[in-house]
Amino acid sequence: MAAGGTGQPSAGRAEGEKGGARTALAGLTTRGRSFLAAGIAAAVCAYVLGQPDLLRVGLLLSALPLICAAVVYRTRYRVAGSRRLSPARVPAGSEARVHLRMDNVSRLPTGLLMLQDRVPYVLGPRPRFVLDRVEAGGRREVSYRVRSDLRGRYPLGPLQLRLNDPFGMCELTRSFSTYDTLTVIPRVEALPPVRLTGEAKGYGDGRQRSLALAGEDDVIPRGYRYGDDLRRVHWRLTARYGELMVRREEQPQRSRCTVLLDTRGLAYEGAGPDSAFEWAVSGAASVLVHMLERGFSVRLLTDTGDSVPGEGADGFAGANQGSADAAGLMMDTLAVVDHSDGTGLSRAYDVLRGGNEGLLVAFLGDLDEEQAAVAAKMRQRSGGAVAFLLDGEGWIREPNGGPDPMKRQEERLRLLREAGWTAVSVPRGASVNELWRQADRDRAGVMTASAASGGEGSG
Repeated sequence: MAAGGTGQPSAGRAEGEKGGARTALAGLTTRGRSFLAAGIAAAVCAYVLGQPDLLRVGLLLSALPLICAAVVYRTRYRVAGSRRLSPARVPAGSEARVHLRMDNVSRLPTGLLMLQDRVPYVLGPRPRFVLDRVEAGGRREVSYRVRSDLRGRYPLGPLQLRLNDPFGMCELTRSFSTYDTLTVIPRVEALPPVRLTGEAKGYGDGRQRSLALAGEDDVIPRGYRYGDDLRRVHWRLTARYGELMVRREEQPQRSRCTVLLDTRGLAYEGAGPDSAFEWAVSGAASVLVHMLERGFSVRLLTDTGDSVPGEGADGFAGANQGSADAAGLMMDTLAVVDHSDGTGLSRAYDVLRGGNEGLLVAFLGDLDEEQAAVAAKMRQRSGGAVAFLLDGEGWIREPNGGPDPMKRQEERLRLLREAGWTAVSVPRGASVNELWRQADRDRAGVMTASAASGGEGSG
């Protein structure tokens, strides 16, 4: 039997063909073992009682399951299999369809086959299909659905074929060698294009440009390169240097956005798809996709100081051909992100204080007084800062334990706002879309109040 994987069928030896007679005998079904036991018992009784007719019956009962096991074991079907996921990356709570295809590449038809695919328990029951006789050169296609409410990467496969004899005496399983991976990413909510502080410098509506040509005395030219437009040649400098020199064009500077995800295990309580940590991961995914679509250079940062593998110093660039691949890589990272063993945000702060991060969007769990102070200092190196603060105790129980938990939450929000953050409290079951709009309203309210106080002072 030949085994194949996703895409074009590929040949390979099935794992179930190893083991010789022991494998064949281990494949005897309950019926086959019963026949064998009855035959042996009849033969022993015939020998003791001297009944030759009973001996012939015992030998027949014993031989039938052994012959069936030998026939099934010696069966050599050349079958190629393939698997296709549609889609291979699916949000949590959504369904994906798995398409299986079996091709009989031999010149002989197959018998009855049972096809089984191995899937993790969280994706649902193990799918099984019964394939009738497959003619020479024929194919069969079946499909099944999988669904998970939990993020992660789940292996599918290897594919298994069960071979049966017509009498049901023996059943052998032969496995293909390949498997595929289904990636369950966080849920992503569509966010409205609000104008948060620090956003107005991205591509599109309001982009910064660094002028390399500020005047005749400030020109920073470079040598002519093949393909340069002759209209960019600076003739005065060409005469001065004795070679063609060209002006450097305006270089657009893409606005940057850093999404900080607090993954500290001690900052969140509870587990499961409706927990506070899962909401934070989903919120970070929604903001990342939204900012990429708006043309920002986006970076994903965790409290450990780690970023998405493979990204550049300025983060992934949006609004271009690779933005979909960038979003996919970050979604793959968020699909498997888990709690860290860290106790603070100092590592993330060390990364952020290295330069101007543009817009900073943070999803923070419970903060003590020390970590709230560290988060407040992160605002100093960003053009704008938005914090979504999750109340851990409010996500696992009703706030009936007194005013202390709510008072601590308000104190953290006040500290962040005084440092310049647009800080929003995240109650249980809140929508990322609504809180995104609330952050914009809060920012607009602060700016209006500042303008009003400035007008009163000038009057």
